[in-house]
Amino acid sequence: MFNKEIVEYLNMIIKFIEKTGRFTSNFLQEVGQVSNLFFSILKYTPRLFKGRKLLLYQMEHIGVNSLPLVIVIAIFTGAVSAWQAAYQLKGVAPLSFLGTATSRAIITELGPVLTAIIIAGRVGASIAAELGSMKVTEQIDALETMGISPVRYLAMPRFYASVLMMPILVVFANVIAVAGAYMISNYFLGVSYAVFFDSVKRYFLISDFMFGMTKGMIFGAMTALLGCHIGFRTVGGAEGVGLSTIRSFVLSAAMILILDYVLWTLVF
Repeated sequence: MFNKEIVEYLNMIIKFIEKTGRFTSNFLQEVGQVSNLFFSILKYTPRLFKGRKLLLYQMEHIGVNSLPLVIVIAIFTGAVSAWQAAYQLKGVAPLSFLGTATSRAIITELGPVLTAIIIAGRVGASIAAELGSMKVTEQIDALETMGISPVRYLAMPRFYASVLMMPILVVFANVIAVAGAYMISNYFLGVSYAVFFDSVKRYFLISDFMFGMTKGMIFGAMTALLGCHIGFRTVGGAEGVGLSTIRSFVLSAAMILILDYVLWTLVF
């Protein structure tokens, strides 16, 4: 009886080691595939201007069409940040610091991260679904047969459109969120326009703004890269497309938060 329990325990350990090894192997393999896709996109970068129509179309899809959703989210992000900052400052500092407390949090953290998660849900999943559908219906194979690189024709415009449009969306999100924070501060907390924006200007740092823009570019690049990678690797018909869509958003959102922590650690 005792020997049987030892054997079962050893079998559990062996299975755990096997699963850990398989997970590590799959993870490293996927990191290699994503890196290979990234360097392939860089290789075709000199031909970006030649395919500018594809780039402009993707910029419209990723940037312009995402703007209404970004504005709505930004308004309420700014509003709730004002309430939260007022609660945190209560009894610690006067409400005249409300402007700087909300604006710096929005510019460095809330604006880039929430905008990136919105784009991951709206655009990253869309890229994975679109390319996944093309993969399972053999349209990508047809492009390769005709001598057209799927990376150049499909991945590169989406990647650079996301990199270019994300900082612009972040700027819109920052402006709208700060305006939302001001409206709450003025109408509900009694902070005047002069006091609020004097606090914003007094403690505003261009380095904070550039840090937020840099984060937006990196998040946009990662979202598009993962969406293209997962789309190109889709298998299993319609069910596979659905799984790829979910996987794209989950991985993109997780990587956004992980990269956010890494960037804060490196910079500050």
